Amino acid sequence: MYKIVGFPRTRAMRVMWLLEELGEPYEVDPALPQSDTVKALNPSGKVPVLVDGDAVITDSVAICTYLADKHGRFTFPAGTLDRARQDSITQFGVDVLEGALWTAAKNTFIHPEDVRVPAVKDVCRLEFEQGLKTLEALIGDGPYAMGETFTIADIIVGHCSGWALAAKFDLPKEGPVYDYFKRLRERPAFQAMMAKVMEAA
Repeated sequence: MYKIVGFPRTRAMRVMWLLEELGEPYEVDPALPQSDTVKALNPSGKVPVLVDGDAVITDSVAICTYLADKHGRFTFPAGTLDRARQDSITQFGVDVLEGALWTAAKNTFIHPEDVRVPAVKDVCRLEFEQGLKTLEALIGDGPYAMGETFTIADIIVGHCSGWALAAKFDLPKEGPVYDYFKRLRERPAFQAMMAKVMEAA
């Protein structure tokens, strides 16, 4: 059984979602970021951490990539053009969408108050809004980022949409991106993951 170390209302949600999609059993140790439990596994103190037997893997994107490759699902094979495009969309989700959300979060409650720059959150909102326009072009006719195939790129981008709601960033109320996020939320594995997240809240 896989073990996820990290409070569920974090990027641990991405790993939980993928494991629900895979139908693989897992347990969650709801350790907080920077806790002794997490630092013993990841010197940065960041979550999630995946424990697979004697192996420890950090970073949600690396974990999801590892699990998808290991099980041969929700990813395209390494070395293919489809995989390169999938990785490109995944990286877009991290760099652009998550980048804006994470910078806003750090300047809201993570950094010490005396070094926060609240005004940067306006820039973050603008960058996120521009990122959603790019996302619309990337998904095209969909239904997923890689066309008919649901991949971990959708998990990374989809998680950012939930993060945006929590951070009170604007999301489309109609149109292709709205429909895309709605499709992701309607997936049974997403709903199963959210049920577990709510139980741990």
